[in-house]
Amino acid sequence: MTEIETNPKSGEGADGGGTRMADKTAQGVVAAFGQTMKTLRLRAGMERQELGRRLGYSAATIASFEQGRRIPPPRAIDGVDEALDAGGLLKLWKEELERAQYPVFFQGMAQLEKQALELLEYDALLINGLLQTEEYTRAVFAMRRPALDPDTVEQRVTARLARQDIFDRHPTPLLSFVMTEAVLRHRYGGKKVLRGQLEHLLLTGRRHNVELQVMPIECEDNAGMGGPFTVVTRLDGKRFLYVEAQATSKLETDPEQTSLASARYGIIRSQALSPRESANFIERLLGEL
Repeated sequence: MTEIETNPKSGEGADGGGTRMADKTAQGVVAAFGQTMKTLRLRAGMERQELGRRLGYSAATIASFEQGRRIPPPRAIDGVDEALDAGGLLKLWKEELERAQYPVFFQGMAQLEKQALELLEYDALLINGLLQTEEYTRAVFAMRRPALDPDTVEQRVTARLARQDIFDRHPTPLLSFVMTEAVLRHRYGGKKVLRGQLEHLLLTGRRHNVELQVMPIECEDNAGMGGPFTVVTRLDGKRFLYVEAQATSKLETDPEQTSLASARYGIIRSQALSPRESANFIERLLGEL
Protein backbone atom coordinates (compact mmCIF):
# COMPACT_ATOMS: atom_id res chain seq x y z
CA MET A 1 0.00 0.00 0.00
CA THR A 2 1.31 3.42 -0.94
CA GLU A 3 0.19 6.52 0.92
CA ILE A 4 1.52 9.94 -0.03
CA GLU A 5 -0.26 11.57 2.89
CA THR A 6 -1.35 9.86 6.07
CA ASN A 7 -2.63 10.80 9.50
CA PRO A 8 -0.52 13.89 10.24
CA LYS A 9 -0.27 12.85 13.89
CA SER A 10 1.60 9.68 13.03
CA GLY A 11 5.23 9.31 12.18
CA GLU A 12 6.43 12.14 14.43
CA GLY A 13 5.44 10.90 17.86
CA ALA A 14 2.13 10.61 19.65
CA ASP A 15 2.16 14.29 20.55
CA GLY A 16 1.33 15.25 16.96
CA GLY A 17 4.64 17.06 16.42
CA GLY A 18 4.37 16.78 12.65
CA THR A 19 1.05 18.61 12.62
CA ARG A 20 2.25 21.39 14.90
CA MET A 21 5.42 21.86 12.85
CA ALA A 22 3.42 22.15 9.63
CA ASP A 23 0.98 24.54 11.29
CA LYS A 24 3.82 26.73 12.51
CA THR A 25 5.37 26.75 9.05
CA ALA A 26 2.07 27.92 7.55
CA GLN A 27 1.69 30.57 10.24
CA GLY A 28 5.23 31.73 9.54
CA VAL A 29 4.46 32.16 5.85
CA VAL A 30 1.35 34.22 6.60
CA ALA A 31 3.20 36.37 9.14
CA ALA A 32 6.11 36.98 6.75
CA PHE A 33 3.76 38.05 3.98
CA GLY A 34 1.95 40.40 6.34
CA GLN A 35 5.18 42.02 7.46
CA THR A 36 6.32 42.45 3.86
CA MET A 37 3.00 44.02 2.96
CA LYS A 38 3.22 46.42 5.90
CA THR A 39 6.79 47.40 5.05
CA LEU A 40 5.84 48.18 1.45
CA ARG A 41 2.79 50.14 2.57
CA LEU A 42 4.85 52.28 4.95
CA ARG A 43 7.48 52.80 2.26
CA ALA A 44 4.73 54.06 -0.05
CA GLY A 45 3.54 56.43 2.67
CA MET A 46 0.02 55.03 2.56
CA GLU A 47 -2.34 54.63 5.51
CA ARG A 48 -4.30 51.43 6.01
CA GLN A 49 -7.55 53.25 5.44
CA GLU A 50 -6.39 54.52 2.03
CA LEU A 51 -5.12 51.12 0.95
CA GLY A 52 -8.38 49.55 2.09
CA ARG A 53 -10.40 52.14 0.18
CA ARG A 54 -8.55 51.29 -3.04
CA LEU A 55 -9.13 47.56 -2.56
CA GLY A 56 -12.63 47.64 -1.15
CA TYR A 57 -11.62 46.56 2.37
CA SER A 58 -11.83 48.22 5.77
CA ALA A 59 -8.70 49.44 7.56
CA ALA A 60 -9.32 46.68 10.13
CA THR A 61 -9.15 44.03 7.40
CA ILE A 62 -5.90 45.47 6.04
CA ALA A 63 -4.54 45.31 9.60
CA SER A 64 -5.55 41.66 9.88
CA PHE A 65 -3.67 40.91 6.64
CA GLU A 66 -0.55 42.69 7.88
CA GLN A 67 -0.69 41.05 11.31
CA GLY A 68 -1.01 37.57 9.82
CA ARG A 69 -4.48 36.96 11.27
CA ARG A 70 -6.14 36.56 7.87
CA ILE A 71 -4.93 35.40 4.49
CA PRO A 72 -5.89 37.73 1.64
CA PRO A 73 -7.54 36.12 -1.41
CA PRO A 74 -5.50 36.07 -4.65
CA ARG A 75 -7.29 39.08 -6.17
CA ALA A 76 -6.52 41.12 -3.02
CA ILE A 77 -2.84 40.19 -3.27
CA ASP A 78 -2.82 41.39 -6.87
CA GLY A 79 -4.52 44.61 -5.83
CA VAL A 80 -2.11 45.30 -3.00
CA ASP A 81 0.86 44.61 -5.24
CA GLU A 82 -0.38 47.13 -7.79
CA ALA A 83 -1.50 49.74 -5.24
CA LEU A 84 1.87 49.67 -3.51
CA ASP A 85 3.84 49.44 -6.77
CA ALA A 86 5.54 46.29 -5.47
CA GLY A 87 6.58 45.12 -8.92
CA GLY A 88 5.22 41.60 -8.43
CA LEU A 89 6.98 41.02 -5.10
CA LEU A 90 3.76 40.28 -3.21
CA LYS A 91 2.38 38.13 -6.03
CA LEU A 92 5.28 35.73 -5.49
CA TRP A 93 3.65 34.72 -2.19
CA LYS A 94 0.37 33.57 -3.73
CA GLU A 95 1.18 29.87 -4.03
CA GLU A 96 2.54 29.58 -0.48
CA LEU A 97 -0.38 31.55 0.94
CA GLU A 98 -2.87 29.42 -0.93
CA ARG A 99 -1.38 26.29 0.62
CA ALA A 100 -1.31 27.88 4.09
CA GLN A 101 -5.03 28.69 4.04
CA TYR A 102 -5.98 25.01 4.26
CA PRO A 103 -5.71 22.72 7.29
CA VAL A 104 -2.54 20.64 7.13
CA PHE A 105 -4.45 17.41 6.56
CA PHE A 106 -6.19 18.82 3.46
CA GLN A 107 -3.32 20.55 1.68
CA GLY A 108 -2.45 17.58 -0.53
CA MET A 109 -6.04 17.15 -1.65
CA ALA A 110 -6.40 20.87 -2.37
CA GLN A 111 -3.49 20.65 -4.80
CA LEU A 112 -4.94 17.55 -6.45
CA GLU A 113 -8.27 19.26 -7.11
CA LYS A 114 -6.45 21.78 -9.29
CA GLN A 115 -5.10 18.96 -11.46
CA ALA A 116 -8.25 16.83 -11.59
CA LEU A 117 -9.60 15.38 -14.79
CA GLU A 118 -12.36 13.63 -12.85
CA LEU A 119 -13.64 13.81 -9.26
CA LEU A 120 -15.91 11.16 -7.74
CA GLU A 121 -17.29 12.24 -4.34
CA TYR A 122 -19.38 10.17 -1.92
CA ASP A 123 -20.70 12.01 1.16
CA ALA A 124 -22.65 10.67 4.14
CA LEU A 125 -22.04 13.31 6.83
CA LEU A 126 -22.55 16.71 5.24
CA ILE A 127 -22.80 18.33 1.83
CA ASN A 128 -19.51 18.27 -0.04
CA GLY A 129 -17.37 21.39 0.35
CA LEU A 130 -17.37 22.00 -3.40
CA LEU A 131 -21.15 22.24 -3.31
CA GLN A 132 -21.62 24.34 -0.18
CA THR A 133 -23.06 27.84 -0.05
CA GLU A 134 -21.24 30.44 2.04
CA GLU A 135 -23.97 30.33 4.70
CA TYR A 136 -23.82 26.55 4.96
CA THR A 137 -20.02 26.64 5.15
CA ARG A 138 -20.12 29.15 8.01
CA ALA A 139 -22.64 26.99 9.86
CA VAL A 140 -20.39 23.94 9.48
CA PHE A 141 -17.32 25.74 10.82
CA ALA A 142 -19.34 27.27 13.67
CA MET A 143 -20.11 23.75 14.90
CA ARG A 144 -16.45 22.74 15.21
CA ARG A 145 -15.27 21.71 18.66
CA PRO A 146 -12.96 22.95 19.95
CA ALA A 147 -14.32 26.17 18.49
CA LEU A 148 -12.37 27.98 15.78
CA ASP A 149 -11.48 31.62 16.33
CA PRO A 150 -13.27 34.15 14.05
CA ASP A 151 -10.21 34.86 11.88
CA THR A 152 -9.68 31.15 11.26
CA VAL A 153 -13.35 30.75 10.33
CA GLU A 154 -13.05 33.59 7.82
CA GLN A 155 -9.89 32.05 6.39
CA ARG A 156 -11.47 28.60 6.06
CA VAL A 157 -14.67 29.96 4.50
CA THR A 158 -12.71 31.97 1.93
CA ALA A 159 -10.54 28.96 1.11
CA ARG A 160 -13.48 26.59 0.69
CA LEU A 161 -15.39 28.95 -1.58
CA ALA A 162 -12.26 29.60 -3.66
CA ARG A 163 -12.04 25.87 -4.43
CA GLN A 164 -15.36 26.11 -6.25
CA ASP A 165 -13.72 27.72 -9.26
CA ILE A 166 -13.19 24.11 -10.34
CA PHE A 167 -16.67 24.28 -11.91
CA ASP A 168 -15.56 26.94 -14.38
CA ARG A 169 -12.03 25.73 -15.03
CA HIS A 170 -10.75 24.84 -18.49
CA PRO A 171 -10.32 22.08 -19.39
CA THR A 172 -13.54 21.29 -17.55
CA PRO A 173 -13.20 18.32 -15.17
CA LEU A 174 -15.92 15.70 -14.84
CA LEU A 175 -17.55 15.99 -11.40
CA SER A 176 -19.79 13.35 -9.84
CA PHE A 177 -21.38 13.63 -6.40
CA VAL A 178 -23.44 11.06 -4.53
CA MET A 179 -24.83 12.00 -1.11
CA THR A 180 -27.16 10.29 1.31
CA GLU A 181 -30.64 11.65 1.96
CA ALA A 182 -29.68 12.28 5.60
CA VAL A 183 -27.09 14.81 4.42
CA LEU A 184 -29.83 16.79 2.70
CA ARG A 185 -32.12 16.77 5.72
CA HIS A 186 -29.71 18.06 8.38
CA ARG A 187 -30.72 21.67 9.07
CA TYR A 188 -27.23 22.96 9.77
CA GLY A 189 -27.53 26.70 10.25
CA GLY A 190 -31.31 26.58 10.26
CA LYS A 191 -34.15 26.17 7.78
CA LYS A 192 -33.26 29.26 5.72
CA VAL A 193 -29.66 28.12 5.27
CA LEU A 194 -30.78 24.64 4.22
CA ARG A 195 -33.26 26.07 1.73
CA GLY A 196 -30.54 28.16 0.11
CA GLN A 197 -28.26 25.14 0.05
CA LEU A 198 -30.79 22.87 -1.62
CA GLU A 199 -31.56 25.53 -4.23
CA HIS A 200 -27.82 25.82 -4.89
CA LEU A 201 -27.58 22.05 -5.41
CA LEU A 202 -30.33 22.18 -8.03
CA LEU A 203 -28.52 24.94 -9.93
CA THR A 204 -25.15 23.22 -9.72
CA GLY A 205 -26.63 19.91 -10.84
CA ARG A 206 -27.66 21.52 -14.12
CA ARG A 207 -24.07 22.17 -15.15
CA HIS A 208 -22.99 20.08 -18.11
CA ASN A 209 -19.96 18.66 -16.28
CA VAL A 210 -21.76 17.78 -13.03
CA GLU A 211 -23.76 14.70 -12.08
CA LEU A 212 -25.47 14.90 -8.70
CA GLN A 213 -27.21 11.90 -7.18
CA VAL A 214 -29.03 11.11 -3.94
CA MET A 215 -28.96 7.84 -2.00
CA PRO A 216 -32.41 7.78 -0.34
CA ILE A 217 -32.89 6.33 3.13
CA GLU A 218 -35.31 3.74 1.75
CA CYS A 219 -32.54 2.15 -0.35
CA GLU A 220 -32.01 -1.41 0.84
CA ASP A 221 -28.44 -1.59 -0.52
CA ASN A 222 -25.59 0.88 -0.15
CA ALA A 223 -21.99 -0.02 -1.01
CA GLY A 224 -20.87 3.17 0.74
CA MET A 225 -21.24 1.88 4.28
CA GLY A 226 -17.49 2.31 4.76
CA GLY A 227 -17.99 6.07 4.88
CA PRO A 228 -17.25 9.15 2.72
CA PHE A 229 -14.41 9.06 0.19
CA THR A 230 -13.17 10.77 -2.94
CA VAL A 231 -11.53 9.30 -6.04
CA VAL A 232 -9.46 11.75 -8.08
CA THR A 233 -8.11 11.11 -11.55
CA ARG A 234 -5.36 13.55 -12.43
CA LEU A 235 -4.78 15.01 -15.91
CA ASP A 236 -1.94 12.55 -16.43
CA GLY A 237 -4.29 9.63 -15.73
CA LYS A 238 -2.95 8.82 -12.26
CA ARG A 239 -5.69 7.98 -9.77
CA PHE A 240 -5.87 8.81 -6.04
CA LEU A 241 -8.16 7.83 -3.16
CA TYR A 242 -8.77 10.45 -0.47
CA VAL A 243 -10.35 9.65 2.89
CA GLU A 244 -10.81 12.14 5.72
CA ALA A 245 -12.03 11.81 9.30
CA GLN A 246 -11.51 13.65 12.59
CA ALA A 247 -8.97 16.17 11.23
CA THR A 248 -6.81 13.41 9.75
CA SER A 249 -6.57 12.17 6.18
CA LYS A 250 -5.10 9.55 3.88
CA LEU A 251 -4.23 10.08 0.23
CA GLU A 252 -3.81 6.65 -1.33
CA THR A 253 -1.97 5.94 -4.58
CA ASP A 254 -1.85 2.13 -4.61
CA PRO A 255 -3.42 1.05 -7.96
CA GLU A 256 -5.34 -1.83 -6.39
CA GLN A 257 -6.92 0.36 -3.70
CA THR A 258 -7.76 3.23 -6.06
CA SER A 259 -9.27 0.84 -8.61
CA LEU A 260 -11.39 -0.85 -5.94
CA ALA A 261 -12.58 2.54 -4.68
CA SER A 262 -13.51 3.59 -8.20
CA ALA A 263 -15.43 0.35 -8.72
CA ARG A 264 -17.15 0.78 -5.36
CA TYR A 265 -18.20 4.28 -6.37
CA GLY A 266 -19.69 2.87 -9.57
CA ILE A 267 -21.81 0.47 -7.52
CA ILE A 268 -22.93 3.31 -5.24
CA ARG A 269 -23.99 5.36 -8.27
CA SER A 270 -26.01 2.46 -9.63
CA GLN A 271 -27.80 2.07 -6.28
CA ALA A 272 -28.61 5.79 -5.93
CA LEU A 273 -31.31 7.75 -7.71
CA SER A 274 -30.47 8.96 -11.20
CA PRO A 275 -29.49 12.64 -11.61
CA ARG A 276 -33.00 13.47 -12.90
CA GLU A 277 -34.67 11.55 -10.07
CA SER A 278 -32.30 13.19 -7.59
CA ALA A 279 -33.23 16.69 -8.77
CA ASN A 280 -36.92 15.83 -8.34
CA PHE A 281 -36.15 14.45 -4.88
CA ILE A 282 -34.39 17.67 -3.82
CA GLU A 283 -37.31 19.71 -5.14
CA ARG A 284 -39.65 17.66 -2.95
CA LEU A 285 -37.42 18.32 0.08
CA LEU A 286 -37.59 22.03 -0.69
CA GLY A 287 -41.36 21.80 -0.69
CA GLU A 288 -41.25 20.37 2.83
CA LEU A 289 -39.33 23.36 4.26
